[in-house]
Amino acid sequence: MSAKKKSLLIALILAVPASVLWVRYLNRRTVTLVGVVITRSSDPRKELPIAGVEVIAADRRLGAQSISDSSGLFKLRVRRLLLFGRRAITLQFRHPDYERLNLYVPVSSSITVAQLSPITSVPRVDNVAPKQTIANPVVRYSIKAATEQNVGSAARSFEVANTANVPCDGASLCSPDGRWKAATDSISLDAGVGNEFRNARASCIAGPCPFTKIDTSSLEHPGRTIRVSARTWSATATFLVEAEVVHPMVSDVVRYSYPVVFGEALNFTLPPAAESVSIRAEMNGQNIIFTLGPALILSWTNCNP
Repeated sequence: MSAKKKSLLIALILAVPASVLWVRYLNRRTVTLVGVVITRSSDPRKELPIAGVEVIAADRRLGAQSISDSSGLFKLRVRRLLLFGRRAITLQFRHPDYERLNLYVPVSSSITVAQLSPITSVPRVDNVAPKQTIANPVVRYSIKAATEQNVGSAARSFEVANTANVPCDGASLCSPDGRWKAATDSISLDAGVGNEFRNARASCIAGPCPFTKIDTSSLEHPGRTIRVSARTWSATATFLVEAEVVHPMVSDVVRYSYPVVFGEALNFTLPPAAESVSIRAEMNGQNIIFTLGPALILSWTNCNP
């Protein structure tokens, strides 16, 4: 190894612990404030998380700001050097649909819970739309599911020829006790392109079946092809292989979820693979389907995915 390569290798080796020490140094020089933003309510079930709330340190010199996520969580990282020994700072919470809130929070690992009050708008008397009654909401979605269609069955027989009572005398294939000469044979089945076997089984149907043995190890995990071998150490025996033939496919399966309603909030969760989400409800006695876009957006409500 050349001197240049050795120097480069040594530099790389020294860079790793140096990077670790630098990260630890930065972590010690900063403090992270964590908390959650929820709706203010006397009913704990209606204290819903608020997404998109701008959280800013009132002292702009700290340069700390964050935005709450869909669960209401926010994190602010503040450099200790800029705190000038302060043990608490003021945080400002801003959202266009909620009243402004300022909180004096400690600079520590404690969790801050900010409760925002919704802004209630007073409708104009000359432009008051009639209220619409929505009842029995149901969430409809679809998921990809693997299904199988039975397209037929397969049955094939095969024989294993042998002569009974022939001493083994060192033959390559003998009976389990080593006394008699044995013979073996096998058969393969193909389900066809795009098809697979299910419930495959094999049996001895004729001949001295008590003196035979079938190898069914390949039937434990059948696929497009299966192979069965059999052995007899007596006279010729006949064997039968049977299986169902299916065609695997992936199709959309429609599922329904019944949400929980607290006040004006409708709460539900869906599997990660859910697609084509919509809400079906009764509006003034009529069934209406509200289709949610790919980003789970409705024009007449606020969605927190």
